[in-house]
Amino acid sequence: MNKPKIDTLLEKVDSKYALVILAARRARQINNYYRNREEGSIDDIPPPLVDTRSRNILTIALEEIAAGNISYRYRV
Repeated sequence: MNKPKIDTLLEKVDSKYALVILAARRARQINNYYRNREEGSIDDIPPPLVDTRSRNILTIALEEIAAGNISYRYRV
């Protein structure tokens, strides 16, 4: 994985563990978006938030995090 760089991603989150969880959750959302779009029903699932040529869902999620389009907060 060359882009986005890990240093850029770690500037957007608190730790590498938060990055993994955030990227996995967003990748699942993007996957559900594409799956539901093929079936013809798009509910409240947001589409990818960046223009990319990548077809890899995890790469799209990481590009969204690097662009600052994804925010998160910890539950207490």
